[in-house]
Amino acid sequence: MRKKIVAGNWKMNNDLAQTKALINDLKNSLPNTDAEVKIAPTFTNLHAAVETVGDAAIEVVAQNMHQEASGAYTGEISADMLKSIGVKTVILGHSERRAYFGEDDALLAKKVDAALQNDMDVIFCFGEELADRKADNHFSLVESQLKNALFHLGVEDWKHIVLAYEPVWAIGTGETASPEQAQEMHEFIRKTLADKYDATLADSISILYGGSVKPNNAEEIFSKPDVDGGLIGGASLKAEDFVGIIKAI
Repeated sequence: MRKKIVAGNWKMNNDLAQTKALINDLKNSLPNTDAEVKIAPTFTNLHAAVETVGDAAIEVVAQNMHQEASGAYTGEISADMLKSIGVKTVILGHSERRAYFGEDDALLAKKVDAALQNDMDVIFCFGEELADRKADNHFSLVESQLKNALFHLGVEDWKHIVLAYEPVWAIGTGETASPEQAQEMHEFIRKTLADKYDATLADSISILYGGSVKPNNAEEIFSKPDVDGGLIGGASLKAEDFVGIIKAI
């Protein structure tokens, strides 16, 4: 059975005190769930977040990672650095990294390889802009993002990959892909994996939806057969909202 996952991407929000407070709020209200719960604080608060989480059923993950092991890369963070503070999962390919920092498929393939070589798990993000959807180009774009960054991987590597589909036009805009649109794309993604590898692998991969998920729409989105959870942005910054989304899965 595929893992159910609810992951909160906190982006560039919350100082140290706010990070600890939010984690404690989550710990105090975390429901009993079969889903894996993950949070991604900013780099400066990762170590404190790991310590604050303690033995609670919450995993602290990183928002990004450099592809090289070490060197003259001012401001960057390596896999070893993350592992040394107890972080073993990283988000790669987020639409904001692609748009604001020019991360393309070739670079992301290197980052994925670096993570896997260091025994880390990856939440790999991808998805179309509004112009792509209006041009009816969204399926081919998503297929190319997957092929270019991930289809060099072997079958065993996929045990360490979670996919996160982000319709970019529905991130932080208040717009949300309908549950039917989300299911349509998730089903296409799974078929694309099956065509490249096989149905067994495709059926084993968790595919998360990321795009303005809220407590009031999460249950309907998560009810779709190929939607295995969510990568949550703004709603993960409020414990009550994030817990409401977790309860919906």
